Amino acid sequence: MKYILKMSFSLFLILIINGCGNVEKKEQEPVEKETAIIHREFGKWKTENNSLGVELNTKKFNNWIDLVERAGKIICNDSIPKITLRTSNEIRTIYFHNPCWENDSYKIIKLKNVIEIHNDTIFKHPKNTFPIDSLESVLKKDITNNGINPILSENSKKLVISISYDKQNEFNKLLENLDKLTDQYYGITNNTDIKIWLTDKEFLIPLPTTVQKIN
Repeated sequence: MKYILKMSFSLFLILIINGCGNVEKKEQEPVEKETAIIHREFGKWKTENNSLGVELNTKKFNNWIDLVERAGKIICNDSIPKITLRTSNEIRTIYFHNPCWENDSYKIIKLKNVIEIHNDTIFKHPKNTFPIDSLESVLKKDITNNGINPILSENSKKLVISISYDKQNEFNKLLENLDKLTDQYYGITNNTDIKIWLTDKEFLIPLPTTVQKIN
């Protein structure tokens, strides 16, 4: 009888120890949290179809001009070039609205409605240059101007951000600058209706003042 009691008590102790061990093991196991992935689309109009977007893989281009020309061909074929940025919790798609220049077509734009980013320098009119670190303050001045200052953008809907790089310059900071630009624009406006053009530096050279206006 004593032997049976000892065996039962020993078995009971083993079960308790194993149970405690399992509880401790479960407590030590990392708890996997589900992270929601945010998808934001910048520069996409409500009327546009997702199928119109054509991805630009920056790694496939030898130089900046090749990338700009490819973006132009996409636009002239009634599609929209885009670049997608991905992080662990966000997918950010950026659409570009370069004008189509085929068949001598053109679009007149007022320079005061343009912020130009060339390499890592911001240009606002020929005499005003700023480092890339000043991007947020430059953006905010143009976005909130509403036509008050005559050298700044007339309103946020007319504002265009033109991005360009030297022909020989490696554009390895393009994705970083796009991330910063869209992030700061969203922080100021709380919307994604940004207009970004990928251009050649010579694209924004002002026309000669002697050009006659056509009525």
